[in-house]
Amino acid sequence: MTQTRTAATFAPPVMEARRWLDGVTFTADRPLINVSQAAPVDPPPLAMRQAIAEFAVNEDSAHLYGPVLGNDALRAELSAQIGAHYDANIAPERVAITAGCNQAFSAVISAITDQGDEIILPTPWYFNHKMWLDMTGVTAVDLPTGDDLLPDPDKARALITDRTRAIALVTPNNPGGVEYPSDLVRAFFDLAREAGIRLLVDETYRDFDSRNGPPHGLFHNPDWDETLVHLYSFSKAYRLTGHRVGAIATSTELLSEVEKFLDTVAICPGQIGQFAALWGMQNLSQWLAGERDEILDRRAAISDGMPKLTAQGWRLLGLGAYFAYLEHPFDMPSDELARRLVSDAGILLLPGTMFMPDHDPAGKRQVRIAFANLDREGIGLLFDRLQRLSF
Repeated sequence: MTQTRTAATFAPPVMEARRWLDGVTFTADRPLINVSQAAPVDPPPLAMRQAIAEFAVNEDSAHLYGPVLGNDALRAELSAQIGAHYDANIAPERVAITAGCNQAFSAVISAITDQGDEIILPTPWYFNHKMWLDMTGVTAVDLPTGDDLLPDPDKARALITDRTRAIALVTPNNPGGVEYPSDLVRAFFDLAREAGIRLLVDETYRDFDSRNGPPHGLFHNPDWDETLVHLYSFSKAYRLTGHRVGAIATSTELLSEVEKFLDTVAICPGQIGQFAALWGMQNLSQWLAGERDEILDRRAAISDGMPKLTAQGWRLLGLGAYFAYLEHPFDMPSDELARRLVSDAGILLLPGTMFMPDHDPAGKRQVRIAFANLDREGIGLLFDRLQRLSF
């Protein structure tokens, strides 16, 4: 029997981790602390939900197909907000809306690769990127990062072959949390342009970047869209995870190819999600600023609590946006540790092995904490449980 590409692809890590909960009982005095997934658990603000309800009831278009590349009003608003965020001028026709950012990545990869081509991914990588490459017959070439979790452009240069089609970056990073410095992103852009390949920059978590001002200046290049593919998601900013709304900004030529993929897979992004994204951008700027402040405070709580873990041998490798990425001190691989944490400590997190290729042993020493759904008190409780561990 021939093995299919999905059969050769590892299981979705978050779903696999949830299965570790089967048969485990959590008590009222020690409830489960779930830091496995970077998804808001709270619904959107009430005003947005009311606007969504009115749209769904009163607008027939809420339930119909729309343009494959997204509604014009949303594309125009997003292009304006990208321009404001990066201090640049972005034309609406260079923006497309997708059914989530994962679909944005998948569509772009399908548009720029053929079977047997290569994409360079810094490690630890975002596992869904690796999964899609595996399922499409594209080789993921791992680019190991150092203790600072920042990729090295010179090391990337050495990995480029005649089959390389792109380098894919995520900043602020998932899983590492680190924010890539502007000059580092520029160095990768220059490398990609020199090599005649694309630079994909997934900025799903850009709204929670701790820096003020544009995180990079790539959009200032007059021919930026010949190299750069900017990916974005509305899921985190406006708590629209279930509505699946993402975006791509790049050349109109590439979007014409992307359109073929989108039309075949989903025909168009959902109307209600697009309405919500547009409404959020037009009405929730102050609310989103408050969300950012809260995430930055939770990030500070991680920093404040680290000394107690450092004393136990833990090491903080990366911190930012929704994530803390740590090296653990125990004499066991991280996948075994993660399973034991469920029953022994009431903690569900993801092991570094889920973000690393099998041949890289570093993942066995690492774990990811997605802290966005924990307030300061919850982070303190998490650290107390981790501090008390003795394996």
